[in-house]
Amino acid sequence: MRGMSRRALFAGSAAGAAAVALPAVPASARPKGARPGASYRAEYHFTVPDTWKNDPQRPVWIDGEYHYYYLYNADYFTGAVGTAWRLATTTDLVSFRDRGVAVPKDTTPNGDVWSGSAVIDEDGTAGFGAGAVVVIATMSHDDGPTSQAQYLYYSTDGGRTFTHHGTDPVLPNPGVRDFRDPKVIRDEERDRWVMALAEGTKIGFYHSDDLKKWTYAGGFVKEGIGTLECPDLFRITAADGRATWVLGVSANGKGSGLPNTYAYWTGSFDGNAFTAADADPQWLDHGFDWYGAVTFDKRRADGSLDPRTRYAMGWLNNWDYPNITPTIDCDGFNGTDSIVREITLERAASGTYYLASRPIAALDDHVSRTVRLGDLEVDGSRVLDYAGVAYELTCEITWDQLAGVGVQLRRSADGSRHIDAGVYGDYAFVNRRGAVNPDTSGKWQESHTPFDPSARKVKLRILVDRTSVEVFVDDGRYVHSMEAFPYLVDTGLALFTIGGPAVFRNTVIREFTV
Repeated sequence: MRGMSRRALFAGSAAGAAAVALPAVPASARPKGARPGASYRAEYHFTVPDTWKNDPQRPVWIDGEYHYYYLYNADYFTGAVGTAWRLATTTDLVSFRDRGVAVPKDTTPNGDVWSGSAVIDEDGTAGFGAGAVVVIATMSHDDGPTSQAQYLYYSTDGGRTFTHHGTDPVLPNPGVRDFRDPKVIRDEERDRWVMALAEGTKIGFYHSDDLKKWTYAGGFVKEGIGTLECPDLFRITAADGRATWVLGVSANGKGSGLPNTYAYWTGSFDGNAFTAADADPQWLDHGFDWYGAVTFDKRRADGSLDPRTRYAMGWLNNWDYPNITPTIDCDGFNGTDSIVREITLERAASGTYYLASRPIAALDDHVSRTVRLGDLEVDGSRVLDYAGVAYELTCEITWDQLAGVGVQLRRSADGSRHIDAGVYGDYAFVNRRGAVNPDTSGKWQESHTPFDPSARKVKLRILVDRTSVEVFVDDGRYVHSMEAFPYLVDTGLALFTIGGPAVFRNTVIREFTV
């Protein structure tokens, strides 16, 4: 996927967020162009230092730290077109250090650099030396209908700076409109490289010995969920020892009543073709704002791979409203990522396998304050003696009989504004209608996932930050991620039930310092 080239006016229903009296920000802490007097910058989520970011690129492990690249447009506020790859490094995937632009834009006739992937060429197969970092990314020299192609950049300084490998593509366009977002992995079993490529409603598979010459091998087609983007391909092992391949894509299923996030299939991959266990995908997130997501290897303390766990992160935005956010005017940037998640393969009672999500364990090392509220009985509404704009709330809710139950997040003092999360009947939900949010159409306000009411209990783990809410339901079986822009004076928290009492057990609030 590519970056946005123009800045839309901050208007519509979100305009009120910037007009509220907000906590002051020291002038020294405000980026150039930021409006004084307010800050919506996230407390513990990754945000771009300035201007614009969109797609995360799969992080790679180099010399004891993750190198995280992402699409970045330094010229966002001038209206200039195009993205580069900017770099941040991290040892724990919670605290990041900015390293500046690594793969620049507009240094060749092919223009700016879109999504792709970086790999460590341990054996020097591409001829740049053992351990060189190779990036293969989409570029489009004239943005024409058949100009998307794949180009190679390489680094010999540990992934800090990259040089283009000429101006010709390593995988030319065969004459199609959509031909982008290469995801490259090492096929150890066959001792070669494999690429998954987004080609409209097909994911094409290619293989190569040297990362420079690619041969088409096969494809996986899925209609009905829009244009497929940002493919992902990996192998993961469940706790019961079952190993499976997973094919993921960013896709827009709104037209079919499905999410607009990350769809995935479990199945098998023989080096040329992927065979799905089921025709219909599952979804790694059911909210409205988890797009361009990537998964990547989890490294143990000794640097070895954990075959049972992967990490994942997504862009907390949506192409339906990419430029509507108070961070533009208040803080001089537009671009926030989800928290990094740990992904595991789990087996459902039906026997099918699915990917479960939980916030990365390294968050535990950044806890600055813990508020333990214990077991709380609620029948109707209960406002808690807590105020905050960035925190984690965990609890297990139990009941005998009721219609619905949940929490009100970022609640105003008079109770008229809030974001709700919980269960009602046979579904879990997150509803942002009661807070300022980027969806001016009013269509994308409440997300749903299945829930079995006979369980009479639900676990909630909710991450709240200044412009986002991420709700993990029942140990991450389902997740809802979305943007919302509550007034910064809306700091309250309440619990509620509908049609009966419930007990919110082991209720804990944690705050983080990053």
